[in-house]
Amino acid sequence: METNTNDSVRNNFKYLDILTVIFVLVLVLSNIASSAKIIDWGVSLGKLALSFDAGTVLFPISYIIGDVLTEVYGYKRSRRIIWLGFGTLAFSAMVFWLVQVLPGEATWQASVGQQTYDQILGSMSSGAIVVASLAGFLAGSFSNAIMMAFMKVLTKGKLLWTRTIGSSIIGQAFDTFAFIFIASALGVFPWSLFWSLTITNYIFKLIVEVVVTPITYWVVNSLKRREGVDIFDEDTNLSPFKF
Repeated sequence: METNTNDSVRNNFKYLDILTVIFVLVLVLSNIASSAKIIDWGVSLGKLALSFDAGTVLFPISYIIGDVLTEVYGYKRSRRIIWLGFGTLAFSAMVFWLVQVLPGEATWQASVGQQTYDQILGSMSSGAIVVASLAGFLAGSFSNAIMMAFMKVLTKGKLLWTRTIGSSIIGQAFDTFAFIFIASALGVFPWSLFWSLTITNYIFKLIVEVVVTPITYWVVNSLKRREGVDIFDEDTNLSPFKF
């Protein structure tokens, strides 16, 4: 396996496109689920009921894939895929808005109705959920990727678990707080659920990250071996404002 300290490596990777598709698909599905339902496990932390939006079930997968992308392929490719994900989320919001404003057929109006669509999927195209989702996504994904790249150089490629968990502690905090704060401020979620959603989402995402760490190790090591690459971002510009 060739160890690279920069991005001047071949582009004919076998699995990068597959990871990109999964990453983008998880982002879109998790945002749809977030707008559709809030889940209550029936568990409380003291007087605080632990509930979270349904997208939280899927969303941690995007961070796991983000860790794999940065660890194996380097920050530059990870940054590009994050921006692709951002564009996909924005485009999906436009599609849901277009579907929302198109006139409904009479039978559908009688059996389902525009109000039902507006209540469940309409928020996918509302300015509130779009702004909250995109802000949380960018803040969390880039802080996660930057921490992964920085810590890989700092640890000389050792102790992968410190990078995957450490970067998620930072990234998930930015993502969760930004998303729920903005969504609550713009009326998507009631303020009464703010701390419940924030704490539950954050804890759940971190638990998922820790639990799947052995799988992350296996995926990372397998990809490095099969792709023949292991990039260290020693001289990489870690600014998120590039493509």
